[in-house]
Amino acid sequence: MKIFILSVAISLFGLWATAQTAEDSIKTVVNNMFDAMRNGDKASLISCFADSAILQTIIEKDGKITIKTEPLKEFADFVATVAKNDADERITFDVIKTDGTLAIVWTPYKFYYKGSFSHCGTDAFQLVKINGNWKIQYLIDTRRKTGCD
Repeated sequence: MKIFILSVAISLFGLWATAQTAEDSIKTVVNNMFDAMRNGDKASLISCFADSAILQTIIEKDGKITIKTEPLKEFADFVATVAKNDADERITFDVIKTDGTLAIVWTPYKFYYKGSFSHCGTDAFQLVKINGNWKIQYLIDTRRKTGCD
């Protein structure tokens, strides 16, 4: 009986350790994306995304909601023009969920441009594990100037 309980405990610990490793890998990709933004590093930024990635922003103006889609290349080109530390998005990891090769990440954020507060909101990521590496497949965010506490 002791051997059975020990085997179950070791198996459960192994499952827990694997989940932690996946979560850490996912956090690394998301953090690498924001580090690339801060550093104006186009190549590093692109390496965080899947080839068919979709980037969108929900814009609310005068009570009207629109969704803006931005090609990854345009976003990466913009990042390449930004001086180091000018684009500083500060996130908090709120929720990370995984199912095999699929992950979701929910990160409230505050964005600073050239040291001044610009806006806040939430980033919602969907990541896919491709050839053993997590890649951002989909990123949608909200943006607002108030209610950022």
